[in-house]
Amino acid sequence: MRITLLRLLLAALLLAGSVPAIAAAQTVPPPAPLPGDGPEDAALKKLFHDSDEASLRRNPVNGIFRGDLRYAAHLGNYLTDAYYDAEKKADEDDLAALKRIDRAKLTHVDQIAYDVFENQTDVVLRGYAPDILRLQKLRPLDHFYGFQTFYPDFASGQGAAPFKTLADYENNLTRNREYAQVLDRAIGLFREGEKANIVQPKLVVRNMIEQFDNLINQGVEGSVFYAPVKKFPDTIPAADQARLRTAYAAQIRDVLIPAHKRMRDFLANEYLAHARDSVGLSAMPGGAKLYSYLIEANTTLPLKAEDVHNLGLREVARIRAEMEAQKDKVGFKGTLADFFTFLRTDKQFQPTSAAQLRDGYEAIGKRVDQRVREQFSLIPKTPLEIRPVPAYKEKTEAGGSYNPGTPDGSRPGIFYYNTYDLPSRYMWEMETLYLHEAVPGHHFQISIAQENTALPAFMRFGGNTAYAEGWGLYAESLWHDLGMETDPYQRMGGLNDEMLRAMRLVVDTGIHAKGWTRDQSIRYMLDNSPMAKIDATAEVERYIAIPGQALAYKIGQLTISGAKAKARAALGDKFDPRAFHAQVLDTGALTMPVLEQKIDAWVKAGGR
Repeated sequence: MRITLLRLLLAALLLAGSVPAIAAAQTVPPPAPLPGDGPEDAALKKLFHDSDEASLRRNPVNGIFRGDLRYAAHLGNYLTDAYYDAEKKADEDDLAALKRIDRAKLTHVDQIAYDVFENQTDVVLRGYAPDILRLQKLRPLDHFYGFQTFYPDFASGQGAAPFKTLADYENNLTRNREYAQVLDRAIGLFREGEKANIVQPKLVVRNMIEQFDNLINQGVEGSVFYAPVKKFPDTIPAADQARLRTAYAAQIRDVLIPAHKRMRDFLANEYLAHARDSVGLSAMPGGAKLYSYLIEANTTLPLKAEDVHNLGLREVARIRAEMEAQKDKVGFKGTLADFFTFLRTDKQFQPTSAAQLRDGYEAIGKRVDQRVREQFSLIPKTPLEIRPVPAYKEKTEAGGSYNPGTPDGSRPGIFYYNTYDLPSRYMWEMETLYLHEAVPGHHFQISIAQENTALPAFMRFGGNTAYAEGWGLYAESLWHDLGMETDPYQRMGGLNDEMLRAMRLVVDTGIHAKGWTRDQSIRYMLDNSPMAKIDATAEVERYIAIPGQALAYKIGQLTISGAKAKARAALGDKFDPRAFHAQVLDTGALTMPVLEQKIDAWVKAGGR
C-alpha cells in the first residue's frame, strides 16, 4: 500500500521527496477538556494544537488532505533550505516545550500521547543531522515517492484537492505553478548531488523518465491537469468556466509540460550518466549510516540490519512450510516451485476483464461486512468506495492501495485495485488484498483514528509506517475469524502476501546492507512465492527507491500479533478480540514500544 502519514509529511518530504496521501478533516479546533484533565493536560493539548496549526501553515498540502483550505492557495516551499530550517526549528521548539510538561501529572491517555509525540519528534529530528539530511535532499525525487507520483492525481479533480468553488479552481492554478517550481528546484538539488557523488541508481532514474514521458504524452486536453475543467459544478458561471478552460490549457501548454520536459531531458541527457549502477545504499558514501537511521525511522525500533535479515529468513522458512501444506491440500503433484508456476500461469486464476476484478472485490466486501462486527466494536462512519487505479500511473502502482476519506463523509475512503497487465492480477490474491487495504485494514485503522475528535491532530491524522502497515498485515491474519480464505487457493494468496512481507525483511536488508543486486533480489522473491515477475520487479525497484520502508510491515505485524498472544495468554477466557482491537485502534497510530506498553496496561487492568 502507498500510504504516507500526514503528521510525517516533514519526514516524507525531507527523507524521500514525497507527499502524503492520507487522512482528512476540516479545521481542527483545540480539544475540549476531558473529565480528569488537569493543568498539565491542558498544557499538553495546547502544545499539540499549536504545533499542528503551525505545521499546517508551513505545509498547506497537509491541510488540503484534511479538508482544511485556509492555506490552499499555495503548495508550499518544499525542497528549499528555508523549508528544512523551519521544520527543524519547529520540532526543536516542540520537544523543548514538551519537556517542560510534567508527564507524571497527565492522564493515562495523555501520557500515551506524550510518549508518541516525544518519540516521533526525536526520530524526525535525528533525520536533520547534516550528513543524513544531505544524503536525502540531494536525491529529491524517485519513482515511488516523487512529487510527480502524487501531485498530478492530487490536482486532477479526482484526488484530495477540491473543485467546488471558483476559489478552488484559482487556487489550483497557483499550486500548479508552484509544483513546476518544485521540479526546477529538484533539478538544482540533483546537480548538487552529481558533484558530491550522491545520486540515485540508474534504474530509479529510468523509471522517473518513463513517468515524465507519460505525463508529457498526455498533451493538453488529455492531461490529467486539464481534467478539472472538463466538468464544472453548476455554481461556476459559464463565463468563468470558459475563462478557466483557457487558463488551464495555457498553463499546461506553457508551464507544466515545459517543466516536465525540463526534468525529463535533464534526467535523460545529464543525470542518467552520473547515476549509480549499484542499487543499495551501502554503495553510496554514508549510505550505511543512513540505512541504519531509516530502519528505526520506519519500524520505530532500534533494530540492526543483520538481525532483521535473519528474522526474515526464519519467517520465510515458516511460511514455506505452510505453503507446502496448502499444495498438498489441493492434491498438486510436484514441487513447491512447480506449484508457484501453476499459480502464476494457469488461466483459471487470471481475470479476463477489469469488470471481473471490480465485481469480485465488491462481493468480497459484502462478505467481510457480514462478519466484521464479530471482531470489532469500533466501526468507522466514513464510507468506502472501490475504484481502479488511474490509467496514467497504473504501471508503477501496487496491486492495491488505499486513499483515506474525510471524517464528515464528504470524501469517501477509496480502495484502489490495479488492472494493469490483467493476467498478472491473480484472483487468488483478492481476498487478502481487500483485508489489508480496505476492511478491516487501512480503512478501519485510518478512519477510526481521524473520526476520534478527542485525539490531538497528530494522533488523528499522523502516524508511522510500522503501525499503519503492521495493522494492514495483521488485518490479513484475521482471515479465519472473518470467514475468508476458505478456498486453499485464496489461502495461498494470504500466505503469498505474508511471504511478501517476510521476504521484504530479507531483500531490503540484502540490497541496502549486503550488496544484493536487483536481479538477485527478484530471483529470491520468485523462488519463494508465486507472485508474478512483474510484481516482484516492481517490489524490488520500490525497495531500491525507498530503503527501509518495506521493513515496517512485518515488524509491525509481529509486534501487534505478539501483544495479542501475550494478552490472550494472560486474560484467558476474559480475552475479547473486539476489546483488544479497540485498544489497538482507538488512540491512532502508536510507535511499537508505546503500543506494547498500552496493551500491557490494559491486560493489567483485566482487559477492560
